[in-house]
Amino acid sequence: MTDADYENMSAFSCGVKALDDFFQHEVRECVDNRYLSAYCVINPSNKIIAAFTLMNDALMIGNGEEKQDFFDDLRLETESGIVEFFKRQSSYPAINIGHLGTIVSCQSNGIGMAVIEFVATTFYHYRQAGCQFITVDALNNDRAIKFYHSNGFSFQTNRDVYSDTRRMYRML
Repeated sequence: MTDADYENMSAFSCGVKALDDFFQHEVRECVDNRYLSAYCVINPSNKIIAAFTLMNDALMIGNGEEKQDFFDDLRLETESGIVEFFKRQSSYPAINIGHLGTIVSCQSNGIGMAVIEFVATTFYHYRQAGCQFITVDALNNDRAIKFYHSNGFSFQTNRDVYSDTRRMYRML
């Protein structure tokens, strides 16, 4: 993001107070301290219509039942020799979409879905670093959960069912 983008973020509103506050007041400091990278989607009128952040992550899977459920959900091709190696791991490299918001007037137009597909395509095809999953900590409300489910994400665990956010993942 440019200096002008950060200035324009002061008017950004996706209708979710926590996300609006983050993009309006905290994103630049997080970028400056290398906690995450921030990006924006700009329309032809040069207006920010969506914003999102990315950071390195790892999908951590415990042993036992949680791990078996994870592999059952993935439906890996058992003919591949890599499956046994994959199953022995306890963590898997991922990219985290830490924040994703679209301005209210542009919601339900496929912009959020396009951002997710952009991230998936970028990390799948360019292979700059090991990355097997996209992770999100989705706001725990019906709209956010439905959005991520419809874009191929699954819950990592049910331990966070009553938390403010739900940990979700999607395989690349």
